[in-house]
Amino acid sequence: MAIRKIQEDPHPALRAKAKPIKTINERIRRQAIDLVDTLESINIGIGLAANQVGLLRRMFVLRLPEDEQTTIFINPEITEREGIQESNEGCLSCPGRDGVVERPQSVTVRAQDIDGNDFILQAEGLRAACICHECDHLDGILFYDRVTTE
Repeated sequence: MAIRKIQEDPHPALRAKAKPIKTINERIRRQAIDLVDTLESINIGIGLAANQVGLLRRMFVLRLPEDEQTTIFINPEITEREGIQESNEGCLSCPGRDGVVERPQSVTVRAQDIDGNDFILQAEGLRAACICHECDHLDGILFYDRVTTE
């Protein structure tokens, strides 16, 4: 569809709380595909939230290196968190910055796919940390707000 410009800190969309998506229509589907295309075009990130391209909608996409395809999360909600892990994080919207962030070791997330179907995903390790990172974006929180060690 389209490659969108990734906004960098201090762009105001990065600090805004994204709005829930009430209806998954053709416009929302197009925006979700744009997120997928944008993430896949840069080939260095593993997640991208709508806020990062200036869209204040509650959706993000995620693709870890071992994934065959990118997963679209619409209206994601983390329903369970377990354990603790620390890992070094960076962000496409905060180039040149990184730091150690404490995240849950595992999470359960409920969301909708591009067709409006509900799904539940249990994730551990890097996938869990990425889901938390992207959900933070949707609430206007940047990873460096949570850094424990730079």
